[in-house]
Amino acid sequence: MKTTLDIPEKELRDVVRFTRAKTKREAVVTAVMEFNRRKRMAALRKHAGVSDTFMSPGELLKLRQMD
Repeated sequence: MKTTLDIPEKELRDVVRFTRAKTKREAVVTAVMEFNRRKRMAALRKHAGVSDTFMSPGELLKLRQMD
């Protein structure tokens, strides 16, 4: 979808540098995808530890040592 945005030049330069993108579009798309991924992960963390079926760290370590 085409959209016109007024992004501060310094912020755009930084996102291009941080993402190592070849184009401004690629940098913005990467930044949006990363933002969305982080928000989804934060939403999932709300549910962490609410299941009785997960192994404890100790159980997992013991299982790994059996290999």
